[in-house]
Amino acid sequence: MTAPDAQPNDPRGNEIRLSRRQLLPLVGVAALASAFPIGSASAQQSAPAAGGGAADDTGAVAPSRYVYVGTYTAPHTAPGGTQPSTAVGVYVFKLDGQTGGLSQVQVVALENPSWVTLDPQGRYLYAISEVDTWKGTANSGGITAYAIDANTGMLTAVNDQPTMGAIAAHAIVDPAGKYVLVANYNGSNFVVLPIQPNGGLGPVSQVVTVSGTGPDASRQEMPHPHQIQFDPAAKFVFGNDLGTDKVWVWTFDAAQGKLSPTPLPAIQVASGSGPRHSAFHPTGKSMYVIAEMGSAVSAFSYDATKGQAIWLQTLSTLPPDFRGTSTCAELIMHPSGRWLYGSNRGHDSTVGYAVDQATGRLTVIDWWSTQGMVPRGFTIEPSGTFLLAGNQNSDSVVPFRIGQDSGRLTPTGAVTNTPVPVTFGFGRPITAK
Repeated sequence: MTAPDAQPNDPRGNEIRLSRRQLLPLVGVAALASAFPIGSASAQQSAPAAGGGAADDTGAVAPSRYVYVGTYTAPHTAPGGTQPSTAVGVYVFKLDGQTGGLSQVQVVALENPSWVTLDPQGRYLYAISEVDTWKGTANSGGITAYAIDANTGMLTAVNDQPTMGAIAAHAIVDPAGKYVLVANYNGSNFVVLPIQPNGGLGPVSQVVTVSGTGPDASRQEMPHPHQIQFDPAAKFVFGNDLGTDKVWVWTFDAAQGKLSPTPLPAIQVASGSGPRHSAFHPTGKSMYVIAEMGSAVSAFSYDATKGQAIWLQTLSTLPPDFRGTSTCAELIMHPSGRWLYGSNRGHDSTVGYAVDQATGRLTVIDWWSTQGMVPRGFTIEPSGTFLLAGNQNSDSVVPFRIGQDSGRLTPTGAVTNTPVPVTFGFGRPITAK
């Protein structure tokens, strides 16, 4: 099975050291490539600090809620893993709103549920299976629908469907809760599946195939869709494609669940950088893309009326004196829009950026050790109080309190040991009875 990304210790993850010229994205007007220099982040250390220095830890409390953790399962070895996984499937936990710690509620068996997502009302969960054959359907991953018990948070399977593309990597539910959209990493496609009245899934109703290559023959020999997401207004849909160095753009017909290309069908990012995930400012005025292979985050001004982005700056996700091998993974905007966070696998850190609210430009805050190895996935709890870092190769989830005045991270110490945590989904707040 070809996995959707390479990590340290993975021979497919040949490090790419991009030159200044290569890092300048070709977005909008070509003159931008020479008009704006790459930002240089200052740092005090090459290794991430344990707590990132002083933080404004006010001891804020978050609502308790159920947390759903996706994994790579036995007998597979996760991409970049050092040994076979012992995980079983999707893990259900209850979040402690005071510490960010997790207590296990349920484990649901499912093969390689490496991404989980919930509908907007928190009634159903959809888990992809990152495989290349799903229940006899060749060249296809799978996606399984679960009903969520509102009282216990526990999952009950409804049904499943093939994704009609190998190695499903990411899924999202449209804001109306009527469709699930999936990015198939080895299928070179993005697909739409209708949601049925009982929360189950109908067969794939649309397949959008993309084409192209990138300069790295070992990792960009074909398109590799890695994420699909809506902009804040839910008018446009964006597909990050590691293989072609493009972020594809479509309009979305919410009534028919149909993707249609825009007049400018893609945002071009730095050659050989491998765009993995993107995030939007809550106002919809700025867009950010993290490059897995280039270990960089690019900021764009975003025109929400046209679905177009203009490059502003590119910053490294790593301290300037770091000399090891590292690749990026997740990118998440704080609900306030004041801070942006990314993960480094190899440097094994979370990088934090302050967001200029007027311009959308970024400034590095600091780097914080995730206290484990290969932080593929992390998440920010919906109230913005906690960041949970999943250390894939250390089998741990480490909670950090987010300083509400500075964006700095402070570990709470409430570490949860659980096998190969790689993605997170949050249920509705738990109401006391």
